[in-house]
Parts: sequence; C-alpha cells; structure tokens
Amino acid sequence: MSSSEAVQHHAVHGHAPEGSGLLKLSLGAVGVVFGDIGTSPLYAFRETFAGHHPLTPDELHILGVLSLIFWSMMLVVTIKYVSIIMRADNKGEGGSLALLALINRTAQNKRWTKGIVLLGVFATALFFGDCMITPAMSVMSAVEGLTVVESGFEPLVLPISVGILIALFMIQAHGTARVGLFFGPIMAVYFIALAVLGLMHIAADPTILRALNPWYAVQFFMTDGFTAFLALGSVVLAVTGAEALYADMGHFGRNPIRVSWMAFVLPALMLNYLGQGAMILSLDAATAAEAIKNPFFLLAPEEFRLPLVLIAMAATVIASQAVITGAFSVTQQAIQLGFIPRLRITHTSASTAGQIYIPAINWALMVMVILLVLSFQTSSNLAAAYGIAVTGAMLVDTFLLAVVLFSLWRWNKLWAGFLVAVFLLVDIAYFAANLTKVPDGGWFPLLVGFIAFTMLTTWARGRFLMIERMREAAMPVQVFVKSAVSSATRVPGTAVFMTSTPEGVPHALLHNLKHNKVLHDRVILLTVKIEDVPFVGDGNRVMLEDLDQGFYRVILRYGFMEEPDVPAGLAGISDCGPKFKMMDTSFFLARQTLLPSSRPGMAIWREKLFAWMLRNAESAMEFFKLPTNRVVELGSQVEI
Repeated sequence: MSSSEAVQHHAVHGHAPEGSGLLKLSLGAVGVVFGDIGTSPLYAFRETFAGHHPLTPDELHILGVLSLIFWSMMLVVTIKYVSIIMRADNKGEGGSLALLALINRTAQNKRWTKGIVLLGVFATALFFGDCMITPAMSVMSAVEGLTVVESGFEPLVLPISVGILIALFMIQAHGTARVGLFFGPIMAVYFIALAVLGLMHIAADPTILRALNPWYAVQFFMTDGFTAFLALGSVVLAVTGAEALYADMGHFGRNPIRVSWMAFVLPALMLNYLGQGAMILSLDAATAAEAIKNPFFLLAPEEFRLPLVLIAMAATVIASQAVITGAFSVTQQAIQLGFIPRLRITHTSASTAGQIYIPAINWALMVMVILLVLSFQTSSNLAAAYGIAVTGAMLVDTFLLAVVLFSLWRWNKLWAGFLVAVFLLVDIAYFAANLTKVPDGGWFPLLVGFIAFTMLTTWARGRFLMIERMREAAMPVQVFVKSAVSSATRVPGTAVFMTSTPEGVPHALLHNLKHNKVLHDRVILLTVKIEDVPFVGDGNRVMLEDLDQGFYRVILRYGFMEEPDVPAGLAGISDCGPKFKMMDTSFFLARQTLLPSSRPGMAIWREKLFAWMLRNAESAMEFFKLPTNRVVELGSQVEI
C-alpha cells in the first residue's frame, strides 16, 4: 500500500497501523497537521512581551509566561484535544462539523439539539476567519526574520510576503500531492532546528526549566493581576492550531497524530520557548528590551540566521497550505451537510480522495489574505486579529465535548463535570482576554464569522423551507401513476427525475407531462441523500422501491466526505429492468426560481439572500456528474 493509499485507507477505517506504517503516517502528520501550531514560536513569545500589552522581560514575567505556555499546551492540546476529543470520531473523521453530525445522529429529538447545531455552525464560521488570518500571520512573521539578518530588508517584507502568498494560492489548482511528499521532511528539519536552538540556550542556563512549575504562572497572576489576564491574549497564540489536530484526524488516524505530538512536536516546541526565555534572561535590560522584538531568529548564531529564515519561510508556507486544504475539506463537508450551496469541486489527485480544489473558496481566501497583509502591514498588528477565531472555536468544541461526555459516552458525572469545568475555565479566560483585542483588529475575524454564520444558517433554513413548500404542493405518487399512465403516451427509454424530497411527485415530472404529454417506459424518481457519516458502504448505497407501471423510487446514499456520482450509482442497479444505458437515459432537473414573500419562515432580506445563493449555486448537472448531453432542465417558481 502506498503512503497516499494508506492515508485514504485509514481515513475510511479510522485507525492507524502498527510499525513502519505508523511511523510513515506520523511523519506525514508532522508535515500537515502541526504546521499551524509549529510556527507559533515565531511570534507567540514575542507578542506576549512586545505586543499590544507589553511586559517587562524580567525573570518574574519570563518564567510566568513560559509556565502559562507549557500548561496551556498540556491542558488544551495534550489533555483536551489529543487525549479526549480525538476519541470522539465520526467513523474516523474529526472536526467541528463531523462532531456535530455525530451528535445530531445519536441525540435526535433532544431539546438542546438545535442549539448545539447552531454552536457547531458558529465554530465552522469562525474557522473561515482563522483560514484568512493564519497564512497572512505565519508568512509575514517568517519574512520579517530577514530584517534580523539585515535591517535594509524592511521595505521588502510586504512585497515578498504578498508574492509568496499569491504563488501559494496560484498552485492550488494543480494540487499538492507531489509537493506534499516534501512537507514531512521539511517540517521535521524545522522542528529539529527548533529543538537544537532551544537546547543551546537551555544548556547555558538550565535554571530556565523552573518555568515548568505551575507556581510561576500563579505568581505572575498574583503580582500583575489584570496585566497577566491581558497577557493570555498573546499566550494563546502558542496553542493556535490545536483544533487542526482533531480536524485532520481523518487523514492520518488518531495514533499517528498522538505519537507525533507527544514524541516529537511538543518537546521541540517547549525546548524552543524555554530557549527563547533563557536567551532573554542572559541579556542586560537594554539589550533584552531590543531582543524581545524578534527573539526567535536571535536564537541562532549570526551566520545561521539566513538559513533559519529560509527554513521558517518554508514551514509557514506548509502551515498555510494545510489551512487552505482544511478550508476546502470543511467547505465540502458543509456543502454535503446542507449548510453551503453547491460549489464547483475538482479533484487534483487520481488516487487520494482528500485532494480537492474549490476555486470559489481559493480565490476568496486569496483576496482576503492579501487585503489583510496590506491593511495590517506587520505581523504584530495582525496578532491583534489573531486568536479570537481560534479561542471561539475552542470554546465551542468544549460545549460539544460536554454533550459527548454526558449524553453519548455517559461518563461519571462528577469526573466529566470536573473536566468540562476546567476546560471551560481555560477557554473562557482565553476568549475573554482576546475580546480586549477587538478595537485593535479582533473585529475582523468576528465580522467574517458573523457573515459566514449568517450565510450558512440562511442556506440551511432556506433549503428546509423550500423543500417544505414543495412537499406541500406535491401530488401523491400512487394517485399520479394511476391517472398519468392511462392518459399519457409511453415512449422508449429511461427518464430520471431528480428530487430533493423522497415523497410526492417531482415538479419536473409534472411539468414534463404537462408540456410534452409523454412518459418514458421506465421512470426513476431519484433522491440523493447525504448521511451523517463520512462514508457509506456499497451495500447501503441504494434503496429501491417499485411503484408499479414502470415507476421506481430510488434513493442514493452518500457520506458527507464523499462526492455524489449519480451515473455510477445508477449503474449498479439491476432490479428495475435492463441496465442503464446513458444514451437511452434522460435526466430531468427542476430549476427553482425563488419568490420572496411575507409568509412566515424567514425575514425578507434573508429570503433575498437565499435566492441569490440559489442562483449562484453550482448546477446540479455538474455537481452530480450527470452527462451534459442527457440533461433537461425545467423551471418552476416557489414561494418561501
């Protein structure tokens, strides 16, 4: 089995192999999963001291901040995500939407289900804000390292950052399968560099290891109070990317991610943070105040700083690539689960299902990322916008985890309550500290999240109302069959009428009979259903019901990680006459025109927004892979 096949196999089956297979996937996980959290040493420690709420780089503050970073990594990443949340997989898949689908499937008809759905959608909306800030923040932080090598590079930071980001988005259409082969080794070199640089300075001052004692974090709060609380807004930058471990679980399995984190990534990150602290403590007050503006690159001896900048730039490109790929994956899930209109999705790899490209998302992200870079100018300014989206998503994940612990796994209530209380205390503290950044740029991810949340919920509600209105007006199938067969002329061939609801007669069939006054010998009423699981086995793919007189009801089922392929699905059906021949089959689609009305359901402005989204959705013909020369579209009007 090739490495790409191994990834696909374990995405489907949700477990990791032993031995060499585990090591391969662990190296792959280092290249893809840990890019975001791995690049945080570039700016997290710096921002805590030199950001919008500066601290004096003395022993009390350095030990206190390092203690907060270490225990945040242990509580948020190691315990919450790696040890607990990653157990809550949906047939091997992770992420807020996969968890939401799992809860929805197993906790139906509960009073709080609707609120949980809204929370999951909100986490997804915040994720899109994070996808815009992460590439801009990471790439600018690395490119700014050039100014440490040579101050004359400062005017070039913006053009180089923009150039790298444009190139990154331009290559998405070609896929990243080949480039991806180098991600693991490059990130492995990067993490080794982090560890070695940190160890050099720890060896010079081993007393920095005192920072692992949580007492120094407590002492920081006792001494500085509100200032220490504000520092949490920057400390949390050290754990941004923690949610990516869960979201990427489907690609690698939980075991490789756990092995990579515990044995390699966590030690490398902490050694680097401790090294930065040791270096600053070794300097006099005036030099330390200057060095804290970019301590990461000063860890390296002068002759090695340019290679370090180049390695860091490669790592930030890889981190950005992982975020962009994540945006494509989450968008695909949201489309299949009914929160986003159909968009054009193209495969960039013949062997790996997860390698997809969504042009609309790619170009929208590129425009927003470039605007962010040009607007905020420096990574320190961007740091004010960074964090709110991440901490908001982490807080939502804790609420979803509470539902899992109490309702799905039914853990001991005292133990589960204690865990949830600790996680909530940490997440609320981080989120509240980041809210203080709103005037300085934190408004941006909140604005993006609000817009995305509005669009996601409007599409989901509009689809529900449209299906309900069509169901109200639908004629019962048995009545139609009896009346139509006696009056219509039958012609050779197969007609497939696609309908979003598996009850009643599709509008397209009524319109076709009304205008053309014919019926085909074989009439298929086809509904494609997306289930709350990532993948549906071939044995459960098709449900067939014989309605008599050559009429059949067919339901094709797909998982939310799969792409519906209607011709391939129909090809496997042999219980309704001869096999399907595409040259004898016509597909009839109804194209609805929405008429906003004052009927209860949605506000007029949301109805107009839904109508606009419907007009701009990808054609069902392309989305369901229907042969272009065998499709007939019939229009209809629907009031919602």
